[in-house]
Amino acid sequence: MANLKAFFDDVTNTVTYLVWDPATRAAAVIDPVLDFDPNAGGLRTASADAVIAAAADEDLRIDWILDTHAHADHLSGADYLRRQTGAKIGIGAHITEVQKAFLPLFGAAADHPGGHVFDVLLNEGDTLPLGNTEIRVLHTPGHTPACVTYLIGDMAFVGDTLFMPDYGTARADFPGGDAATLFRSIHKILALPPETRIFVGHDYLPDGREQFHWETTVAEERARNVHVHDGVSENDFVALREARDRTLAAPRLILPSLQVNIRAGALPPAEADGQVYLKLPVNRLGSV
Repeated sequence: MANLKAFFDDVTNTVTYLVWDPATRAAAVIDPVLDFDPNAGGLRTASADAVIAAAADEDLRIDWILDTHAHADHLSGADYLRRQTGAKIGIGAHITEVQKAFLPLFGAAADHPGGHVFDVLLNEGDTLPLGNTEIRVLHTPGHTPACVTYLIGDMAFVGDTLFMPDYGTARADFPGGDAATLFRSIHKILALPPETRIFVGHDYLPDGREQFHWETTVAEERARNVHVHDGVSENDFVALREARDRTLAAPRLILPSLQVNIRAGALPPAEADGQVYLKLPVNRLGSV
Protein backbone atom coordinates (compact mmCIF):
# COMPACT_ATOMS: atom_id res chain seq x y z
CA MET A 1 0.00 0.00 0.00
CA ALA A 2 1.29 3.44 -0.92
CA ASN A 3 2.14 6.05 1.70
CA LEU A 4 0.92 9.64 1.61
CA LYS A 5 1.71 13.09 2.99
CA ALA A 6 -0.58 16.08 2.37
CA PHE A 7 0.41 19.76 2.21
CA PHE A 8 -2.32 22.37 2.68
CA ASP A 9 -1.78 25.83 1.19
CA ASP A 10 -3.92 28.22 3.21
CA VAL A 11 -3.53 31.03 0.65
CA THR A 12 -5.35 29.11 -2.11
CA ASN A 13 -7.01 26.39 0.00
CA THR A 14 -5.21 23.83 -2.17
CA VAL A 15 -4.00 20.40 -1.09
CA THR A 16 -0.85 18.95 -2.64
CA TYR A 17 -0.14 15.25 -2.18
CA LEU A 18 3.15 13.37 -2.02
CA VAL A 19 2.47 9.65 -2.59
CA TRP A 20 5.08 6.91 -2.60
CA ASP A 21 5.72 3.21 -2.77
CA PRO A 22 7.40 2.31 0.55
CA ALA A 23 9.37 -0.60 -0.92
CA THR A 24 11.07 1.25 -3.78
CA ARG A 25 10.74 4.88 -2.53
CA ALA A 26 9.31 5.90 -5.94
CA ALA A 27 7.04 8.92 -5.48
CA ALA A 28 4.50 11.10 -7.25
CA VAL A 29 3.47 14.67 -6.47
CA ILE A 30 -0.15 15.54 -7.23
CA ASP A 31 -1.33 19.15 -7.76
CA PRO A 32 1.75 21.12 -6.60
CA VAL A 33 1.48 24.85 -5.90
CA LEU A 34 3.69 27.72 -7.09
CA ASP A 35 3.27 30.64 -4.67
CA PHE A 36 2.13 33.87 -6.30
CA ASP A 37 1.49 37.30 -4.83
CA PRO A 38 -0.86 39.11 -7.26
CA ASN A 39 -0.37 42.47 -5.59
CA ALA A 40 3.38 42.52 -6.17
CA GLY A 41 3.56 40.09 -9.09
CA GLY A 42 5.90 38.02 -6.95
CA LEU A 43 6.64 34.32 -7.38
CA ARG A 44 8.02 32.08 -4.65
CA THR A 45 8.67 28.36 -4.45
CA ALA A 46 8.22 27.74 -0.71
CA SER A 47 5.28 25.35 -1.17
CA ALA A 48 7.05 23.25 -3.78
CA ASP A 49 10.30 23.33 -1.79
CA ALA A 50 8.43 21.91 1.22
CA VAL A 51 7.40 18.92 -0.89
CA ILE A 52 10.97 18.43 -2.12
CA ALA A 53 12.26 18.60 1.46
CA ALA A 54 9.69 16.06 2.66
CA ALA A 55 10.67 13.72 -0.17
CA ALA A 56 14.33 14.07 0.80
CA ASP A 57 13.50 13.36 4.45
CA GLU A 58 11.81 10.11 3.38
CA ASP A 59 14.61 9.25 0.93
CA LEU A 60 12.16 9.32 -1.98
CA ARG A 61 12.76 9.63 -5.72
CA ILE A 62 10.05 11.78 -7.32
CA ASP A 63 9.21 10.12 -10.64
CA TRP A 64 5.93 11.86 -11.50
CA ILE A 65 4.37 15.29 -11.14
CA LEU A 66 0.66 15.00 -11.86
CA ASP A 67 -1.89 17.77 -12.23
CA THR A 68 -5.52 16.72 -12.07
CA HIS A 69 -6.39 19.59 -14.47
CA ALA A 70 -5.34 23.11 -15.46
CA HIS A 71 -6.18 24.88 -12.23
CA ALA A 72 -7.86 28.28 -12.26
CA ASP A 73 -7.23 29.15 -8.62
CA HIS A 74 -3.50 28.60 -8.16
CA LEU A 75 -0.35 28.44 -10.24
CA SER A 76 1.03 24.95 -10.72
CA GLY A 77 4.45 24.14 -9.34
CA ALA A 78 4.86 21.31 -11.87
CA ASP A 79 7.56 22.84 -14.06
CA TYR A 80 9.59 24.00 -11.08
CA LEU A 81 9.48 20.50 -9.57
CA ARG A 82 10.42 18.98 -12.93
CA ARG A 83 13.47 21.22 -13.15
CA GLN A 84 14.47 20.41 -9.57
CA THR A 85 13.93 16.64 -9.66
CA GLY A 86 13.94 15.46 -13.28
CA ALA A 87 10.47 13.96 -12.82
CA LYS A 88 7.97 13.82 -15.66
CA ILE A 89 4.76 15.88 -15.77
CA GLY A 90 1.46 14.20 -16.58
CA ILE A 91 -2.00 15.67 -17.19
CA GLY A 92 -5.21 14.69 -18.96
CA ALA A 93 -4.87 14.49 -22.75
CA HIS A 94 -7.74 16.92 -23.27
CA ILE A 95 -5.51 19.72 -21.97
CA THR A 96 -5.04 20.67 -25.61
CA GLU A 97 -8.71 21.74 -25.67
CA VAL A 98 -8.09 23.95 -22.66
CA GLN A 99 -5.02 25.46 -24.31
CA LYS A 100 -6.99 26.28 -27.46
CA ALA A 101 -9.76 27.89 -25.42
CA PHE A 102 -7.58 30.15 -23.32
CA LEU A 103 -4.47 31.06 -25.30
CA PRO A 104 -6.29 33.63 -27.48
CA LEU A 105 -7.44 35.33 -24.29
CA PHE A 106 -3.84 36.41 -23.67
CA GLY A 107 -3.03 37.43 -27.23
CA ALA A 108 -0.88 34.32 -27.47
CA ALA A 109 -2.31 32.59 -30.54
CA ALA A 110 1.17 32.56 -32.15
CA ASP A 111 2.71 31.15 -28.98
CA HIS A 112 0.79 27.90 -28.71
CA PRO A 113 2.73 25.64 -26.34
CA GLY A 114 0.91 22.47 -27.47
CA GLY A 115 0.52 19.31 -25.49
CA HIS A 116 4.25 18.61 -25.75
CA VAL A 117 5.00 20.98 -22.84
CA PHE A 118 3.72 18.13 -20.69
CA ASP A 119 5.72 14.91 -20.72
CA VAL A 120 2.74 12.54 -20.71
CA LEU A 121 -0.84 13.13 -21.84
CA LEU A 122 -3.17 10.72 -20.10
CA ASN A 123 -6.37 9.04 -21.22
CA GLU A 124 -8.98 6.87 -19.57
CA GLY A 125 -7.47 3.55 -18.51
CA ASP A 126 -3.83 4.60 -18.81
CA THR A 127 -1.41 3.49 -16.12
CA LEU A 128 1.88 4.87 -14.83
CA PRO A 129 4.42 2.85 -12.84
CA LEU A 130 5.10 3.83 -9.25
CA GLY A 131 7.60 1.35 -7.93
CA ASN A 132 5.77 -1.87 -7.10
CA THR A 133 2.38 -0.27 -7.56
CA GLU A 134 0.78 1.73 -10.36
CA ILE A 135 -1.20 4.88 -10.94
CA ARG A 136 -4.45 4.35 -12.86
CA VAL A 137 -6.21 7.13 -14.71
CA LEU A 138 -9.92 7.91 -14.89
CA HIS A 139 -11.06 10.65 -17.25
CA THR A 140 -13.49 12.69 -15.14
CA PRO A 141 -14.44 15.80 -17.16
CA GLY A 142 -17.14 18.32 -16.36
CA HIS A 143 -15.24 20.91 -14.34
CA THR A 144 -12.87 21.14 -17.31
CA PRO A 145 -12.53 18.84 -20.35
CA ALA A 146 -9.13 17.63 -19.17
CA CYS A 147 -9.92 16.64 -15.59
CA VAL A 148 -8.63 13.25 -14.51
CA THR A 149 -8.72 11.26 -11.29
CA TYR A 150 -5.62 9.33 -10.21
CA LEU A 151 -6.15 5.94 -8.53
CA ILE A 152 -3.31 4.58 -6.40
CA GLY A 153 -4.19 1.49 -4.37
CA ASP A 154 -7.31 2.32 -2.36
CA MET A 155 -6.86 6.07 -2.90
CA ALA A 156 -8.57 8.33 -5.45
CA PHE A 157 -7.17 11.82 -6.06
CA VAL A 158 -10.11 13.68 -7.58
CA GLY A 159 -8.84 17.25 -7.93
CA ASP A 160 -11.78 19.66 -7.99
CA THR A 161 -14.39 17.18 -9.24
CA LEU A 162 -15.62 16.35 -5.74
CA PHE A 163 -15.10 18.14 -2.44
CA MET A 164 -15.78 17.12 1.14
CA PRO A 165 -19.41 15.98 1.58
CA ASP A 166 -20.48 19.20 3.31
CA TYR A 167 -19.12 21.36 0.44
CA GLY A 168 -20.30 19.46 -2.61
CA THR A 169 -18.85 19.54 -6.11
CA ALA A 170 -16.85 21.58 -8.61
CA ARG A 171 -18.27 24.41 -10.67
CA ALA A 172 -18.98 23.52 -14.29
CA ASP A 173 -19.13 26.92 -15.99
CA PHE A 174 -15.59 27.20 -17.31
CA PRO A 175 -15.04 26.80 -21.10
CA GLY A 176 -15.60 23.14 -21.92
CA GLY A 177 -17.25 22.52 -18.56
CA ASP A 178 -20.69 20.92 -18.36
CA ALA A 179 -22.85 20.03 -15.37
CA ALA A 180 -24.34 16.86 -16.87
CA THR A 181 -20.85 15.63 -17.82
CA LEU A 182 -19.67 16.43 -14.30
CA PHE A 183 -22.52 14.39 -12.79
CA ARG A 184 -21.56 11.36 -14.88
CA SER A 185 -17.89 11.73 -13.97
CA ILE A 186 -18.74 11.93 -10.29
CA HIS A 187 -20.76 8.74 -10.57
CA LYS A 188 -17.80 7.05 -12.22
CA ILE A 189 -15.86 7.86 -9.04
CA LEU A 190 -18.76 6.86 -6.77
CA ALA A 191 -18.92 3.48 -8.50
CA LEU A 192 -15.54 2.62 -6.96
CA PRO A 193 -15.61 0.36 -3.88
CA PRO A 194 -17.27 2.15 -0.95
CA GLU A 195 -14.12 1.98 1.18
CA THR A 196 -12.09 3.84 -1.47
CA ARG A 197 -10.44 6.85 0.13
CA ILE A 198 -11.10 10.09 -1.73
CA PHE A 199 -8.57 12.93 -1.52
CA VAL A 200 -9.93 16.29 -2.63
CA GLY A 201 -8.08 19.22 -4.18
CA HIS A 202 -9.41 21.97 -1.91
CA ASP A 203 -11.30 22.61 1.30
CA TYR A 204 -13.06 25.82 2.33
CA LEU A 205 -14.59 25.35 5.84
CA PRO A 206 -18.27 25.43 4.84
CA ASP A 207 -21.08 26.05 7.31
CA GLY A 208 -18.81 27.10 10.13
CA ARG A 209 -16.68 23.93 10.18
CA GLU A 210 -13.55 24.78 12.18
CA GLN A 211 -10.95 22.38 10.74
CA PHE A 212 -9.78 21.76 7.19
CA HIS A 213 -10.27 18.22 5.87
CA TRP A 214 -9.28 16.64 2.59
CA GLU A 215 -9.92 12.91 3.03
CA THR A 216 -13.30 11.23 2.73
CA THR A 217 -14.60 7.95 1.21
CA VAL A 218 -16.87 6.85 -1.58
CA ALA A 219 -19.37 5.66 1.04
CA GLU A 220 -19.37 9.03 2.82
CA GLU A 221 -19.80 10.95 -0.43
CA ARG A 222 -22.69 8.75 -1.51
CA ALA A 223 -24.39 9.13 1.85
CA ARG A 224 -23.79 12.80 2.63
CA ASN A 225 -22.54 14.89 -0.29
CA VAL A 226 -24.81 17.93 -0.34
CA HIS A 227 -24.93 17.96 -4.16
CA VAL A 228 -24.73 14.32 -5.28
CA HIS A 229 -25.72 12.00 -2.45
CA ASP A 230 -27.61 8.86 -3.42
CA GLY A 231 -31.05 9.77 -4.68
CA VAL A 232 -30.06 12.99 -6.47
CA SER A 233 -30.97 12.67 -10.17
CA GLU A 234 -28.91 14.04 -13.03
CA ASN A 235 -31.62 16.61 -13.80
CA ASP A 236 -31.72 17.74 -10.17
CA PHE A 237 -27.95 18.05 -10.04
CA VAL A 238 -27.73 19.99 -13.29
CA ALA A 239 -30.38 22.45 -12.12
CA LEU A 240 -28.63 22.93 -8.76
CA ARG A 241 -25.12 23.18 -10.25
CA GLU A 242 -26.07 25.63 -12.99
CA ALA A 243 -28.01 27.84 -10.59
CA ARG A 244 -25.10 27.89 -8.16
CA ASP A 245 -22.56 28.59 -10.89
CA ARG A 246 -24.48 31.68 -11.98
CA THR A 247 -23.77 33.18 -8.54
CA LEU A 248 -20.01 32.52 -8.54
CA ALA A 249 -17.37 35.11 -9.31
CA ALA A 250 -14.27 34.25 -11.31
CA PRO A 251 -11.50 32.79 -9.15
CA ARG A 252 -9.14 35.48 -7.86
CA LEU A 253 -6.08 34.02 -9.61
CA ILE A 254 -7.73 32.68 -12.77
CA LEU A 255 -5.86 34.94 -15.22
CA PRO A 256 -2.31 34.42 -13.95
CA SER A 257 -3.02 30.76 -13.18
CA LEU A 258 -4.21 29.82 -16.63
CA GLN A 259 -1.33 31.55 -18.39
CA VAL A 260 1.08 29.40 -16.41
CA ASN A 261 -0.86 26.16 -16.05
CA ILE A 262 -1.53 25.62 -19.76
CA ARG A 263 2.28 25.69 -20.04
CA ALA A 264 2.74 22.90 -17.45
CA GLY A 265 3.57 25.45 -14.76
CA ALA A 266 6.16 27.32 -16.86
CA LEU A 267 6.07 31.09 -17.28
CA PRO A 268 5.33 32.64 -20.69
CA PRO A 269 8.37 33.42 -22.83
CA ALA A 270 10.28 36.61 -22.06
CA GLU A 271 9.44 39.56 -24.28
CA ALA A 272 11.87 41.74 -26.27
CA ASP A 273 13.10 43.53 -23.16
CA GLY A 274 14.00 40.22 -21.53
CA GLN A 275 11.21 40.53 -18.95
CA VAL A 276 8.52 37.92 -18.36
CA TYR A 277 4.97 39.28 -18.12
CA LEU A 278 1.68 37.80 -16.98
CA LYS A 279 -1.05 39.56 -18.90
CA LEU A 280 -4.31 40.94 -17.55
CA PRO A 281 -6.74 41.15 -20.48
CA VAL A 282 -9.46 43.74 -19.90
CA ASN A 283 -13.11 42.70 -20.32
CA ARG A 284 -12.16 39.49 -22.10
CA LEU A 285 -12.75 36.71 -19.58
CA GLY A 286 -16.44 36.38 -20.39
CA SER A 287 -15.70 36.02 -24.09
CA VAL A 288 -14.07 32.57 -23.91
